[in-house]
Amino acid sequence: MFNKKMVTDLNMEGKKVIMRVDFNVPIKDGKINDDTRMTAALPTINYLLGHGAAVILMSHLGRPKTKEDLEFSLRPVADHLATLISAPVKFAEDCRGEIAKKAAAELKPGEVLVLENTRFYPEESKNDEAMSKELASLADLYVNDAFGTAHRAHSSTVGIANYLPSAAGFLLEKEIKYLGNAIAEPVRPFVAILGGAKISDKIGVIENLLKTADKILIGGGMANTFLKARGYEMADSLVEAEVLDTAKELLAKAEGKLHLPVDFVLANAFEAEAEMKTVGLGDVPAGWRVLDIGPESVREFGALIADAGTIVWNGPMGVFEFPRFAQGTFAIAKAVADSKAISIIGGGDSVSAINQSGLSDKITHISTGGGASLEMLEGIQLPGLAILSEKE
Repeated sequence: MFNKKMVTDLNMEGKKVIMRVDFNVPIKDGKINDDTRMTAALPTINYLLGHGAAVILMSHLGRPKTKEDLEFSLRPVADHLATLISAPVKFAEDCRGEIAKKAAAELKPGEVLVLENTRFYPEESKNDEAMSKELASLADLYVNDAFGTAHRAHSSTVGIANYLPSAAGFLLEKEIKYLGNAIAEPVRPFVAILGGAKISDKIGVIENLLKTADKILIGGGMANTFLKARGYEMADSLVEAEVLDTAKELLAKAEGKLHLPVDFVLANAFEAEAEMKTVGLGDVPAGWRVLDIGPESVREFGALIADAGTIVWNGPMGVFEFPRFAQGTFAIAKAVADSKAISIIGGGDSVSAINQSGLSDKITHISTGGGASLEMLEGIQLPGLAILSEKE
């Protein structure tokens, strides 16, 4: 399935390699709170340095409006990177123009240069030709190791590859291998677990998984809409009224593959410290709302997870940001970790649940890309991957 050139296929000795990384990390008061995405790119960075390349890194950070939004500067990221690798790390205060050109020209093999936030320019997200050419002019070769942005057709992910020989980094290869194989050739039974607030975000994913998965377990706010479509009263719970017909169609197509919660943890308000109680299916009283799956649902889902050969999980089972309503999500995290299946987790809250529960070392693969992993599960070709050079 993976027929793209790899970083190992490039001759980089004495050359400048510009690499797209996903260093969109949480920063508070100039300090990196979670460097998972940075450490995930280290194998490729270290490989390039070890094979005589000068390495130029480009990334976005947040959603800046203008170049003056310095809270989105990548300087703290460059400073932190210097603590993670043994090579000198330099920082260019721009990603294009004379500052970037001069910094790239002066860069020597074995050194790293971090360019300023590519999204300081609106042209980046428009996949602007002039910006793509300018980024390409800084180097001899292009490597993409940013799976988290591979679903975006931007100058730094797609446009640049039109002007330089290109290849995939180790992280990109690993993501495609695990997610791609999970869909194309899963070890069965293949169990998909989907959570989060809305069905509308995941209609395409569900439709694609109905063709490949043996069981699809639905939790979170998504489940409320499916249950309402089945005729259950959901009281004040989050329900997407505009997609009830779609939910009915998916249930009809599913032929028993879709598994929904059978009990719930309710709250009398959408608040972390709200009054709570557990009820069965069809027993949600007026004035109450579903904020988590209940213990019987955990048992039923857990039995299906224990029997799985491949598990893909995206999205929490409840209002995970409220600790008292995160128990269903944690219980599913433990069930996935305890299973003998190939387990793949994508999406911020599912990854957080695994990390917080200290079970991440029991998961086969934790994806670094929420949106990109969802589009792969939906069967959509990722533009940042499609543009890369094919193997000879």
